[in-house]
Amino acid sequence: MDVGLTTIEEKDIDKHLPVANAMVTRFVSLETSEGQSGTEIAGTGRRFVSTVSTGGLRKTREVEFAKTVQSVRADDPMLSIAQHTLLFRARRGVAIALAVADVFGRQSDFESLMARNASAPLQGEEASHFKRLLSAASYIAAFSLSAYLAQLIEADGEPANDIAEPDFLFDTSQDALKSVIAGLDRAISGVKDEQTMLARAKAFAALSIDGLLQRKGRFEGLGSFDDMHLRLDSDDFTLDGFDVAPSKKRTPLVMTFRKPSEVVGNHIAKYQALKLSKMLMAYDFDRQLNPFVELGGFLFTFIGDGAPGTGKTTLIQMIAGLVNDYCQVAGYAFHYENFGVDQISSYQGKSGQNCKQFVTNVLNPRTIGFGTIDDIDQVAAKRSDDRASSGQHEITGVLMEAFAGASTVVRGNCSFGMFSNYPENVDDALRQRAGARWLVDGPQTRDDYIDIFALLAGKNHKIPLGDHKLYEAQQIQRAVETAYEELSKPQEDGLKVVYDRFIKDNGQPETLSDVGTYLHMIKEREPRFTGRAIKNVTDAIKMRAMDVELPDEWFEKPETFMHKNYDDKKAMIEALRKPFTMDMVLQEINRYADSEFRYADKSDDAAIDKMVRDARLRERAVKEVEALKAKGQWEA
Repeated sequence: MDVGLTTIEEKDIDKHLPVANAMVTRFVSLETSEGQSGTEIAGTGRRFVSTVSTGGLRKTREVEFAKTVQSVRADDPMLSIAQHTLLFRARRGVAIALAVADVFGRQSDFESLMARNASAPLQGEEASHFKRLLSAASYIAAFSLSAYLAQLIEADGEPANDIAEPDFLFDTSQDALKSVIAGLDRAISGVKDEQTMLARAKAFAALSIDGLLQRKGRFEGLGSFDDMHLRLDSDDFTLDGFDVAPSKKRTPLVMTFRKPSEVVGNHIAKYQALKLSKMLMAYDFDRQLNPFVELGGFLFTFIGDGAPGTGKTTLIQMIAGLVNDYCQVAGYAFHYENFGVDQISSYQGKSGQNCKQFVTNVLNPRTIGFGTIDDIDQVAAKRSDDRASSGQHEITGVLMEAFAGASTVVRGNCSFGMFSNYPENVDDALRQRAGARWLVDGPQTRDDYIDIFALLAGKNHKIPLGDHKLYEAQQIQRAVETAYEELSKPQEDGLKVVYDRFIKDNGQPETLSDVGTYLHMIKEREPRFTGRAIKNVTDAIKMRAMDVELPDEWFEKPETFMHKNYDDKKAMIEALRKPFTMDMVLQEINRYADSEFRYADKSDDAAIDKMVRDARLRERAVKEVEALKAKGQWEA
């Protein structure tokens, strides 16, 4: 059962400050022996390694974390801002961790058993239960400190891969915290600059969390903490049980926003982008669910494809601008992030980590998120492409798991968009994880070209407009109706053949059996039209059924819609829902299948062009060889 938001007052933290201060100043740590001497062999730079196993032995070590931090800039007796921040965060984290352990004690039997044990030692089963809860409280304290450091330390750069996880002790909460501080002290010991210090400290915190989560199964009685929701606004620190919150701090979004009126053409893509922006704002932060996920029609992933210069970047700027404006009205946090080729790393596994962090940042259930992967064909590689880097293959695996993996949970607070000029180069399985296909083909008609030229030319001229009603063709409802009507019949030649054969044999579809027959005929012609493709088509159909026009007035004041509770939001949306029709079904099947045939045709065309080019090169090579032979200059 979810116990709701847990409040920790500053006085509960302040009472632990003396202990926290002592921990970052000086204490004696008991650690497992590494089996090597601390003294170098003279003149070699190496250390003596005993032939006798000492793995089970423990030795003491004095830990003076404050001195270790100060030694990073030994030539300056005063701490820099970065040094002071790390030292302060460590002390504050210890105090908060002890306060969290106290909360766990109050929510379980631990506090009462501790009081009874202080007056008279517990016996039998009670003593065993007390010992288990003591270990659990120690584990929770170590996890809270590690999570605090991971969220509050800001660092850039590549962390070293030689950091060791803490030598955890779970005898008491203080022992557990000492082991974490001792590990942090060891991680930053000997570094010479602040950036490296912060990068190693942040990497250590992540490693500590991983080590703790791997040990979670050893502890009993953690259920009450699993349901804990803790928020310290003064520190911008969030703790939701054992869920690891994103560590990236929110910064104001800085980008060029576009208004819908500045997007010419791309009518269906523009229309669905407007819908998506409003859908995201229906998310309920208390329930952590969006009514559109329950009712159907939420767009979690989509892919936009089109030739260079057709407006993909403008579309991204439009969506981000709309959502950002709505979030400012509602007072919600908005996180936009793009994952690009600059995050592909030469370090083994680092590209996958970068991508996983990107996904985690956008999925954060406490924000409204929008994530984009621009030029997805360059960022994520086909699994069959042995020329791609290991980093690109790592990214493909992470995105496939994130978008439709066994552990994927769609809450409705975020959406991911993939964009590419060459979607045929994207791995088939990854591309099919895109729930919607947006053809970003730019301006198409004469009216579109007049509108876009007038828009970009500005007003610094006196040239008359002529016989044209400016932006009339961009009226979204009218333009979309026209675009959807065109999809009642296929646009790609390969799909037209299938459609014409179906109509000839079966006539116009009227039943679900007719629809299934049409889908099967498409599958016979295009093997990549699998069960996942059918799911994407049905999701698109449900989205059309939920293609309700959420009134703009709902988003002008937060209390009108955005701040209502989940059930009220759901009822308001459900009242606008309408059933889908056979026309919608055919249009969405044709729209999705058109994209698959388009990708296949582009891929085939590229392969044919390569074969033709190779044949021409061979013919030219043969001619040049014959010419060299005729001159006597050829030596085989």
